[in-house]
Formats: sequence, C-alpha cells, structure tokens
Amino acid sequence: MLKLKEQEGMIPPDSTNSCLGTNTLELARKAHERYLLRLSHKDLNEALDYYIQTIKTNPELPETYYRLASLLFEDGQIGIETAIEQCKTALAIDPQNYNAHLYTGYFLKLAKNFDEAEKEFTKAMKITPFNSARARVVLGVMLLQKMNNQKVSFVDFVRSMYYMCSGSIMLLLDYPTLRMLYKNFKDDFSIFAYNLTGNIFQKINKDSLAVKTYDIAAEKTGHNELFYEKIGDVSIRNSAPEIALDAYKKVLHSNPYNREALIKTATLIQTYFEERADEAIDCYTKLLDIEPENSRIYYELGHLYVSKKDIINSVNAFTLALERDSENAFYHNSLAFALLQAEQYDDAIDHYKYAINLNPDNEWTAIVCQALGALYHQVKENPDAAMTMYQTALVLDPNSFDAYISIGDLYLDMNDLDSSINAYCEAIKLAPDNARAYCKMGIALWEKDYLEEAIIAYNKSITYNPEYDIAYNNLGVIYLDGIGNTKEALRLFKIAIDINENYALAYFNAGRAEQIMDNKTTAAHYYQKALELNRISWDLTEEEILEKLHSLFEV
Repeated sequence: MLKLKEQEGMIPPDSTNSCLGTNTLELARKAHERYLLRLSHKDLNEALDYYIQTIKTNPELPETYYRLASLLFEDGQIGIETAIEQCKTALAIDPQNYNAHLYTGYFLKLAKNFDEAEKEFTKAMKITPFNSARARVVLGVMLLQKMNNQKVSFVDFVRSMYYMCSGSIMLLLDYPTLRMLYKNFKDDFSIFAYNLTGNIFQKINKDSLAVKTYDIAAEKTGHNELFYEKIGDVSIRNSAPEIALDAYKKVLHSNPYNREALIKTATLIQTYFEERADEAIDCYTKLLDIEPENSRIYYELGHLYVSKKDIINSVNAFTLALERDSENAFYHNSLAFALLQAEQYDDAIDHYKYAINLNPDNEWTAIVCQALGALYHQVKENPDAAMTMYQTALVLDPNSFDAYISIGDLYLDMNDLDSSINAYCEAIKLAPDNARAYCKMGIALWEKDYLEEAIIAYNKSITYNPEYDIAYNNLGVIYLDGIGNTKEALRLFKIAIDINENYALAYFNAGRAEQIMDNKTTAAHYYQKALELNRISWDLTEEEILEKLHSLFEV
C-alpha cells in the first residue's frame, strides 16, 4: 500500500499537478465503477493504480483516500484500522466531505465501534440533509446489527426503522445511487440475455454458436471471467482442449486468482499438455496462496514434479500433503513412489506399508502390494517378502492379472520354471488375448527347452500384438540359438528393429546372425549400433558387445 504523507506542513500542489490529479481521479472513478459492475481483477488493479497516481500528483483530493481505502480493504491488502486511518486523512483535508464521513462510519461499523460510527453517519446527514439516503440506510442497518451485539432499548429499534424507512424514500432523490442502480440493472440484463442465448444454443447442440455468443458477450459486457470460463467449459465438452486452455487463460488474465479457472487450467494441462507441466505448477502455486492448507494441491504438485523428474520437489510436495492429511493412503503411496525414485528404499517401504494398512479399496491396494513386492524383488533381492506381497495382492484382488505375471517373473528368477509357467497360465486364463502374458510364457518355455511350445507362445504374442518388438526379438533368439535357422532369426531381428529403432538387444542379436552368416561388415555395423544404444538402455554389458565386435577381426 502507498504510504500517504502527513497533511501538516504539506506544500500545496501547483495548478498543473492539480489538473493532472483531477484527470487521473476521473480515470480511477471509471475503473472503480467498472469493477463494481464486473468484479474484474483487471479493473480493480487499474483503479488502484489511478488512485495512487492521483495521490502522488495531488495529495489534497479527499475522495482519493477513502475510495483507495475501500478497494485496498476489499482486495485484502489492508486491515480495518488502516482503512479507518485513510478515511480520517480524507476528513482532515475536507471535514465537510459527505462521503468521507460515510466511508469512515462504514469502516468503524465493521470494526464494531458502533458509537463512533453513528457519530460519523450523523455528521454526514447534517452536511447534506436532503441527499443523505445512503447514510440513513446504513445507519439503520447498523443499529439492527448493534442490537444483535449489545443490549439496547426499544428506542434504538424505533430509530433503526426510522432511518431505514426515511433513507429508502430519499433514495428516490439520490441521483448517484439511482444512476448506479440503473447501470447495474442494464449490465445484469445484458449478462442475462447473453447467458440465455448461449444456453439455448447449447441445448440445441449448436455449441459453435454458443461459443461465438459468449465471445461477443465478453467483449460487449467486459465480464471476461464469466464468459470465457463458459467458452472453456463448452470447448472441453467438444474435445477442443487448445481452445479451452486459451479461454481459461483469458479468465486468469482478468483475474490471476480465479480459483475455478486455476483448477480447470491445471487439470487441462495435466490431461492434454504434459509437456507444459510448468504452467500447471504455476496454477497450483497460485492456488496455494488462496488455500495454503489444501493437501490436494500439494498432492497434484507432487505428481507434476514427478513428471518433470524433479525428485526432491516431488518428495517435498507429497510430504507437505501428508502433513495436512496423514491418513490418506493415496498420499502415502505417491510419497513411497517418489522416495523409490530418490533411492530411499527403506522409507519407501514404510509408506507403501502404511498405504496398504489403510486399504481404501481392495483393487487399488492390490496394485500397491505389487509395487512393494517389486521393490522387495528387484531392489532388496528378498524373494520371500516379494512373494508375500504378490500373494497378498491376489487375496485382495483374485483377478489381478499383473499379480500373476509378477509371481511368474519371481519364480523365473528363482529358476522354478514349472511354478513360473503355472503362474503365467493363470494370467492367460484371466486375459486370453494378452500378448505380454504369452511373451512371458515363451521365456519360461524356452528356459525349460520346450522349443516348439515356446515358438507357439511367441507367435500367439505377435498375433495379439503385431508391433511387439520383444516378442520378435525373443522368437528370433529361439530360431538362432535353438533351431539354427539363421535367416529366419535375422528376419525377426530386423522386424524388431523396424518397430523399435532404439532396441539395443535386437541390434546385438542381428549382429550375431550376420556374423554366423560371415557378413562381418554388416555384423560390425549392428554391434556398433548396439554399443551406442546400450549406453542408454544397459540391456547388456559393454564388455559382451566389445568381445563380439573384436571377434570379427580375429585371425
């Protein structure tokens, strides 16, 4: 807030400054009036800027102080006591200013200083007895409010009725009030008409015409927040996220802290524009200014930071969410995942367990059990604990396809091939057309030397997913190393590479096939490509690839 100068000893403004001050005051009044009609944050900021410029240019205009105080107070930038001080500054400049007494009384009323407020309203009525409608009505309402807070006599009630009735009658002679009421009515009617027209277009499935109507309404009425939000909502229903996002951004341009627009913008970005995560983060950060204790905002921020691979901030965000809602299973699960990325495995295990114990839903909790089982299996190398979690997942959700796949993988790593095959069979029973299950089965059958059965499994996998690069590569390995059909193996490896040009293992296997066929130059090309890609994927050890590459040129 602008710190105002003390009035005593102030140098009088020259005529040029006085003229400039009057001009900026008029601009401030117009912006203030637009704000009262539209409640647009843009108009509010314009009015504040013009009032402040007026004070700087001509600090002896009393109207500037009480009007600026009312806007700053409404915007939450100052408290009641500061607003009262500003109004008293206006009174110090002009003790006979009707509105200065009215505003001072209003703020004193808000501070529950009823006696002093009544004095100010009474002074206002004495200054303009025949145009004191507003002062009378506000005083009457205040006396009723006073009766709710203090013990008062029947006389106070009679006075209250007198002031409200006389004030209501005198409103008919109060031109500024009538003018504002007319403008409000005109504005409200315009909004009603555009709303009605847009709604009719929506009802008859003419959404494009509804959007045009709302766009015209925003331009004509200046109610950007209202009508651009409607455009955004209609665009979402019509699967036009780009238009919706542009509309919501226009709402936020008018009011950067419009709660609904911030939520809708952030959700829209998370759903359709993942690459623009920073914009969604900015929306949620502004929401925290409005609702600093809303745990859900921290939760959404955590996921956005995860998508950006910003692990430290994701952990912090999920932790803050839990501080506000410690019994939320979803928050524990998300924090566990973030801690897992941060390689804080023991803490991750604790939060996974907490989420499982809370168990908000059996199917969801089964998935969390699988995540914890994978941590025990792949990181902690604790097969017993991993199996316990996978079996718990099946107890919670007997139709969990992924749980059977995980159990099969665990048995495969333990070289219990029969149990692995049985688990994959159970998964196939649940999802008979799942390519991944047949591919997993093919690995176990290959390890057990059931070549024909493995080939059938991989062909089924390819049938259900013709773009499954892993199935082509693994089937190629069987033809190369199991059957000795090098040409068929090379064909399959090339298909895998065509599907996934970054598949290091397929390049390596293609190199082996070319080497067997004595195509050393081509084999070297495949090995070199595998070496480059493996530094990203680490499917193989670098030594293994280099050994094959060097063997091409051994005498």
